[in-house]
Amino acid sequence: MNKILMTTPLVEMDGDEMTRVLWQMIKDELLTPFVELKTEYYDLGLKYRDETNDQVTIDAAEANKRLGVAVKCATITPNAARVKEYDLKKMWKSPNGTIRSILDGTVFRAPILVKGIEPYVKNWTKPITLARHAYGDIYKAVDAIVDEGTKCELVYTAQDGTETRQLVHQFDGAGVAMGMHNTDKSIESFARCCFNYALSTNQDVWFSTKDTISKQYDHHFKDIFAEIYENEYKEKFEAAGLTYFYTLIDDAVARVIRSNGGYIWACKNYDGDVMSDMVATAFGSLAMMTSVLVSPDGCYEYEAAHGTVQRHYYRYLKGEMTSTNPVATIFAWSGALKKRGELDGLSDLCAFADKLEKATVETIESGLMTGDLAAITTLENPQTLDSEQFIKTIRARLETLV
Repeated sequence: MNKILMTTPLVEMDGDEMTRVLWQMIKDELLTPFVELKTEYYDLGLKYRDETNDQVTIDAAEANKRLGVAVKCATITPNAARVKEYDLKKMWKSPNGTIRSILDGTVFRAPILVKGIEPYVKNWTKPITLARHAYGDIYKAVDAIVDEGTKCELVYTAQDGTETRQLVHQFDGAGVAMGMHNTDKSIESFARCCFNYALSTNQDVWFSTKDTISKQYDHHFKDIFAEIYENEYKEKFEAAGLTYFYTLIDDAVARVIRSNGGYIWACKNYDGDVMSDMVATAFGSLAMMTSVLVSPDGCYEYEAAHGTVQRHYYRYLKGEMTSTNPVATIFAWSGALKKRGELDGLSDLCAFADKLEKATVETIESGLMTGDLAAITTLENPQTLDSEQFIKTIRARLETLV
């Protein structure tokens, strides 16, 4: 069989632990036998990030801006225990946070629907796409533990040097304080990304914050969304039969639970972080979720929306069998290949990506799956496969489709 050719490389960002192992298996079994894979490789494994003082993460993000499409493996964001475990120079920041800040994009996450893996919320018959703002707020915050008697203030210094002070709190006892920010430019990009994605996928947009409590910060998000919608997107939405509305985050949660799905739920950075995990888990598994970062200038970064599966990795190192679900990582690759094919006009590459997804879904629907899915499936007599068996079973089915 002649391999499918690529013209422009993908940016390939390798990762950590069990997902790094699966990454190589997926390439060996599901990609390189069928595609003449062209990638610009960056090792975002924790050890190499430490060696390069995290410069490799910045380089990978800049490459993403240059080449337009990237695919990323799950990576470790180190805490104190990881600093000791890996003998790191410092507690490096989240590589996802670094990449998102450089691209100034919006993360869109949606469940992969498979027969036999039923959502816990029974009325969810259509996918819910979570649009998460990917810049600022607590992910760019400055925080501190403060002593008794501390006066904490926000100080605004104008261009002419004039200062305005706002009391945050006078501490009678010890406590904690935090300062965070966002920018109009990033919020505007967030709004446009959501509205453009809605038009391209034919979905309504729901946007939620807590503007009744955060009367300046969150209300500013609400105002910017409303202004951009009214001035730039209202006529397009009405022509497409789509709607946009704003509601409080607590009201949105209640509406989401009662709904049938089939819309984009736009959230600020932290809300999107939490709610995307809630939506993913309620649809069955974090490993059954697509995730793509879309920048306002049209760059795409596809990734799995879960962690590095540390517990399985330690078992793998001992030579024990693991049944780790690779579906989100497979769909990260298929999404990136499909987008690369669309941008480069390579219909055979797009078709291959579709067939890879079809082979993966059909394998699960035939009753062959990893342990996490076997534990929740409604299919009778599912067969649990280890990670390697599962990927090889997908390959056998893929060979019948290409």
